[in-house]
Amino acid sequence: MERSVSSLPLSPAVRTKLGQAGFRSTSDLLTLTRLQLSRDAGLSQEEATDVLRTVRWEEEGNEEAEGVSALELLRKEEELRSIITFCSELDRALGGGVPVGKTAEICGVPGVGKTQLCLQLAVDAQVPECFGGVGGQVVFVDTEGSFTIQRLKDLAAAAVRHCSLLVEDAEQDAAMATFTVEHILANVFFVRCHDYVELIAESHLLPEFLSQHPRVRLLVIDSVAFPFRQHFDDLSQRYRLLNGLARRLLAMAVRHNIAVVLTNQMTTRVQQGQSQLVPALGEIWGHAPTMRLVLKWEGSQRVARVFKSPGHADATVRYQVTSDGFRDVDRSQQPAKRQRTDVDRSPVPRHESA
Repeated sequence: MERSVSSLPLSPAVRTKLGQAGFRSTSDLLTLTRLQLSRDAGLSQEEATDVLRTVRWEEEGNEEAEGVSALELLRKEEELRSIITFCSELDRALGGGVPVGKTAEICGVPGVGKTQLCLQLAVDAQVPECFGGVGGQVVFVDTEGSFTIQRLKDLAAAAVRHCSLLVEDAEQDAAMATFTVEHILANVFFVRCHDYVELIAESHLLPEFLSQHPRVRLLVIDSVAFPFRQHFDDLSQRYRLLNGLARRLLAMAVRHNIAVVLTNQMTTRVQQGQSQLVPALGEIWGHAPTMRLVLKWEGSQRVARVFKSPGHADATVRYQVTSDGFRDVDRSQQPAKRQRTDVDRSPVPRHESA
């Protein structure tokens, strides 16, 4: 479907240059190379690359939209399982766990458990399907240097022990032969990015990697905020780069049937003489992820709030980080007991912490 250049999600300056160069629709740009567009429209090669990727993404997205009905999209979504968190209260609030095919953002202050949840998901994404998992592989992109292999190994060992106690039939018994600590670690592909240039470069390389590794079901970027909160005097450039990154990540989630999980830091916003902690990267970035989960402290208790989700109501649940990983809070530790009126929909039965 042909689309006007003026309606593309590009910066105003780039749209102006394209218009002045005589480009009116996406069809005018499809056959150009990066060097041709850079020369003809007076764009930098980076800007020209971003324009061409945007045009091709829009064209491919329109083709998919024209050929798929809402019913087919619903059936496809129902076929995709969620990745559990091993915290049954949070899984229930999320409708089964972190959804595959969408992007999710985890926000919170340092030490509240963002990386711990990401490491837990990296293990949980590999739970065999016969146990209610997705049985996939994981790509873990670390920008802060907080990835700890020993912690991942400990979480993997706890998950293996937990699933071994649930074996009820021959299929599950056979699955445990490959659901081992060694296999879990071997199926986590680790990438270290030191700045936003490396992170953006990696986002361009990932689609080919995902095509070559169709079993990948989870992409973690911990964190997306760190490389973009330094060395940026031009905020419009930061917005453009973040916008392009968000579009690429969403496209990967949809096309490759993966869950994309991003962590974000918190910053202080002052309004009318009062300060409050809010997710970093600005309000515009807040529209990028499909779902936003905010982790915070309430006294000595850790609390997770489902802040933004198109398919679920806002909810607040308590959790804890134990030696075994991300878990429910013991009933005896909760300030007030609340009667459960709905069925626990977590794919894997609740793990009782020691």
